[in-house]
Amino acid sequence: MDTPVVLGIVSYAVFPARMGGQKCVQGFYEQLAKETKLILAVAKNNQTDTVPGAQVENFLFDHWKGPLNIIYLFRLIKLIRKHQVNTIIIEHSYFGWLGLALRWFTGKPFVIRSHNIEAHRFRDMQRLFWQTYHSYEKYVHRKADHSFFITEEDLNYAITNWQLKPEKCTVITYGVKPEAGLDTSKPVLRRRILEYFNISNNSLLFLFNGTLNYTPNTDALHIIVYELLPRLREKKLSFTIFICGSDLSEQWEKVLKEQPEIIYGGFVDDINVFMIGTDCSINPVTLGGGIKTKLVEALACHQTVITTSTGVKGLLPSLTGDKVKVIPDYDWTVFANAMSNLNPYHQSMTPAVFFEHHNWENIIAKALVSLRSL
Repeated sequence: MDTPVVLGIVSYAVFPARMGGQKCVQGFYEQLAKETKLILAVAKNNQTDTVPGAQVENFLFDHWKGPLNIIYLFRLIKLIRKHQVNTIIIEHSYFGWLGLALRWFTGKPFVIRSHNIEAHRFRDMQRLFWQTYHSYEKYVHRKADHSFFITEEDLNYAITNWQLKPEKCTVITYGVKPEAGLDTSKPVLRRRILEYFNISNNSLLFLFNGTLNYTPNTDALHIIVYELLPRLREKKLSFTIFICGSDLSEQWEKVLKEQPEIIYGGFVDDINVFMIGTDCSINPVTLGGGIKTKLVEALACHQTVITTSTGVKGLLPSLTGDKVKVIPDYDWTVFANAMSNLNPYHQSMTPAVFFEHHNWENIIAKALVSLRSL
């Protein structure tokens, strides 16, 4: 079977990956580069040497400057013809219009790889143009030769509301590297965290992490401070909540530092240290779509997760066993009870089937079946 030649188009800063969405892009293309001849056309603010096996060309305008990439149309056409590209993959729907133009000039099919229903994300962020974007997003997905969705929920939404044909849609989820599930150093890392932050041994250690200027996550901060903390304090419980992530506002940093039970860690280079060393990841989110990459990463570290119904969307219950405790949205009393009742010394391991499903090798094998059918 001939090796497929793929052109991936990435419209924002991803390489090197720091946050969950970026890791979703980098992990996908790192594995795809092992199975195909991969050329990546990416935004100028990306490094060119972070995807082994891929030829990375960083010349595109990113995000809101995206329409300016019309000036690079013939440069992209030249790349397609030079490398005899079989298929074009567009990350997100942003550059779907560019996929349409490239297909018109070259005849090559294009795929949109969606990380969520983007218009719904803009709606949650209260962007005024979200309905206009929704019309555009629906249009480009209907025109694409195939669509990759990150969750079953997003795929079903697109089929039902955008009238996409089921045979032109595939769930391509978020992956983890196999070695991520092999770390058994939890007692060592837990003790190190307790000693470093001078926390008593009998304290429960919780973690919330994410990009902290993203509306669903800032809303979760509000819930932690004003809904969960008061309820946990009533229980006379010894606990610490670590909050890690980038782009926290000065106002929120001040609020967090005023809470004696919260330690704000900022952006952490290796978040696995906290995912393994704390007792539980909490995810009190009620907004947002797609899959919560932080939950996949936590489960890959055998971390127990307490989440809302919204927060668990995209995770298949059959894969997680008893590692995920799902609380109805807005029931913060039950959420706080679940936190206070946690037993850190009697926790199971994440089921092996989870690692099979969220393994990049298996994910890319599934993607290649769809790509080869175009």
